[in-house]
Amino acid sequence: MSNRVVYAIYNDDDVLMDAVKQTRAAHHHIEEIFTPFPVHGLDKAMGLAPTRLAICSFIYGCIGLAVATTMMDYIMIQDWPQDIGGKPSMSYIQNMPAFVPVMFEMTVFFAAHLMVITFYMRSKLWPFKKAENPDLRTTDDHFLMEIAVNDNEDELTSFLKNTGAVEVKVIDKH
Repeated sequence: MSNRVVYAIYNDDDVLMDAVKQTRAAHHHIEEIFTPFPVHGLDKAMGLAPTRLAICSFIYGCIGLAVATTMMDYIMIQDWPQDIGGKPSMSYIQNMPAFVPVMFEMTVFFAAHLMVITFYMRSKLWPFKKAENPDLRTTDDHFLMEIAVNDNEDELTSFLKNTGAVEVKVIDKH
């Protein structure tokens, strides 16, 4: 297995999208694409599967709602019932309208914080991780497509130049 890849650099996102479609149609494997901003439709053009992060967010919100409900029932009804403004503290159901803001906030709190942790774990963005950006221009105004080389270096290089790449480099990845 070769550790060589081709870096094709583009200076326009529309040209990049066309190049991705042409590259996939030619059955070349795109390893990664680096862009300075999100490009709408790029994930579909690359053939990436839809993300399941929304399902995780819903589950995390449900966990937050359950924690909030359990916490408020225990604190305000079971452990330390208080008569606040004449409201009955006999059951959770009688006090639920007063608890709705807390339930909402805990749902959002759990979903947001656990989603950040899930995103970092899924993306392998650990603290103090060394940056993997192969070209600093991709943080400013260029787009980079990384394609695996399988004994077709010359053909792949000429193909990528024909797709509108402003620069094509063959790199040995370590």
